Formats: sequence, structure tokens, C-alpha cells
Amino acid sequence: MKFFLTILFSICCCISAQAQQPGKITLVIHGGAGTITRANMSPEKEKAYRDALNEALQKGYAILKKGGTSVQAVEAAIHVMENSPLFNAGKGAVFTNEGKNEMDAAVMDGKSMKAGAVAGVTVIRNPISAAIAVMEKSEHVMMAGTGAEKFAKEKGLNIVDPSYFYTEARYKALQKAKEDEKVELDHNAKEEKDIKKGPKSGAVDDLIFTEGKKFGTVGCVALDQFGNLAAGTSTGGMTNKRYGRIGDAPIIGAGTYANNATCAVSATGHGEYFIRSVVAYDISALMEYKGLSVKDAANEVVMKKLVERGGEGGVIALDKNGNIAMPFNSEGMYRGYIDNTGKSEVLIYKD
Repeated sequence: MKFFLTILFSICCCISAQAQQPGKITLVIHGGAGTITRANMSPEKEKAYRDALNEALQKGYAILKKGGTSVQAVEAAIHVMENSPLFNAGKGAVFTNEGKNEMDAAVMDGKSMKAGAVAGVTVIRNPISAAIAVMEKSEHVMMAGTGAEKFAKEKGLNIVDPSYFYTEARYKALQKAKEDEKVELDHNAKEEKDIKKGPKSGAVDDLIFTEGKKFGTVGCVALDQFGNLAAGTSTGGMTNKRYGRIGDAPIIGAGTYANNATCAVSATGHGEYFIRSVVAYDISALMEYKGLSVKDAANEVVMKKLVERGGEGGVIALDKNGNIAMPFNSEGMYRGYIDNTGKSEVLIYKD
């Protein structure tokens, strides 16, 4: 009997230890896709982007290592990119036709299937935090404009003067877009060539001036030790956009989606195509109903369906087992990951 109890005790201890072991914590980020090539990339610019992406990865992963939730990790990683003028989100948001910075963001919790989003906000320093507040502190999913800003202020979020978001490079990009009477998905090759002829205001602006056409939306997907997935996306939208245009980033199922049964997805690209194709949810649906892997599902949507419909961009996707997919059909995509072994990698180009 004593021997039997000893064996039983050992089994219970083993099960308890296994239950307390961290899961396959993983974090994946993107900083936009588009015309990102080695030919247009100076060593200084590449280093700046790699440093910013690595910082975002490390901040998010540190939350996971400490036992934090996937939502908390997503917020931490996206804060780094929202606070950097290198990306079209937060501080680096592009300008609308009216000369404003209007930002969108969304988050989704794969465990509860709850989601939050804000659209067209102009004074919230970190829109991703506002999206999380909508998810956790309201009965709604999306808030827009002044209503979203009032809610964020009531919840104690960081409210700033709109001038905080001003960057010389983004403002000059707006003037160029107006001259050409075009709406730009960040910058294009012609704009890059012309702007380089003009005066520049500083090191960061110099980097932005030469980045080429890029969909600078930022995003993060994470898997925490509890096995829960989360996805978040934040963007400044289109340069010279009008009429309160909203892209795919804050639309659940289009640019942002998470479901513990399948995957977490954050997208970057030409939003109208991602909305019509319900890109993020389509990837999840292919996994759920056809049994595809996260890699095969993401490739099917981004590399086949989107291409056939004329949509450009990419996604980051992560399944419940820590498997990663980062397909894009543009020339490049700022992206990176840290897996459960601690291995990390930042990538920019196709090869």
C-alpha cells in the first residue's frame, strides 16, 4: 500500500509540474509591407528598422516570459512601433487630405473571442490601448472619432495634442500626394525620387523620405503560456485619404482576428481588398473547416485569393501550437518573431 501511495504521489507531482510549465510562448510582429527592396534600402535605414523591430519583439516577449497574457504582450510590442516615427501608426501616422492624422486600431482575444477597435482617432497617443479599453471596459466592439476619444479620456488613457503626431516627412508626403492628386498607400517610387531632391529636417525624416511605397500598418500576434492567442493591429491609414476613410485594420475579421481554436492574424496592405476578402477570418475558416495548417491557409489567402483579386500586402499568423506564417505578395514586409525556444529573427526582404 505504501509503495502504491508513493507511486501515486509521484504521478500527481509530475502532472502538477507539467501543468505549471510555460507553454509555447511565441510572438510575431509586422511593420508594414510594400515596395521594400535592397536597392532602396541604405545601411542606416535598414539598421533603424531592424533596431525598432527588435525592440518591439523584446518588449512583447518579455511580457510573455514573465507570465503575462497574449493581449498584454501585443499591446507592449505595438506601443514600441506606435511610438516610432518610422512606422505609419501613432507618432509616424500619415496625413489625411485635411492635414490631420487619423488613426485606427483593433485587438482580439482568442480565448474569450472578445474584440475592441477604434477608428478615426486624432488625440489618443496609443490607439492600440484604446482598442483594448473598448474590449475590456465597454460592451461594444468599435468606437469612432470624438466618441472614441471621449471614452479613452474617461478611461485614463494618454491623450495628446494632435501636433504630437506631426512629422516633417509625412507632411511633405501629403503635399506631394496633393500635387499628384492621388491617394497614397504611404509612399511610392516617384515620390521617393522627387522628395530626395528637397531639404530634409533630420535623421529620422531622412530615413522615411527614402522608404518607397510601403503599407506601414503595424501589428502583433502572440501566444501566451496559458495557450491563449491574441492579435492587434494599428495604422495611420492612407496618405491624402478623404471622407473619413477607414481601412481593414480596425475591422474584426478583415485586418485583425484571433480564435484559440485556430489562429491569430494581423494584416497589412491595401485595406479595401482585405475588407472585401475578409482576409483574417478566411485564414481561420480554412483551418477550421478544411483542416489546413496555418501556413497553408495563410498562403492560400494571401498568395492566391488576394493576388487574383488585385490585392497587395501580407499577414502574420500564429496558431495555438506556436506555428508561424508570414506570407506577403508585395516586394517586402517588415516582420519578425521570437519562438518558444527564444530564437528570434527580423526579416525585411523576400529572400
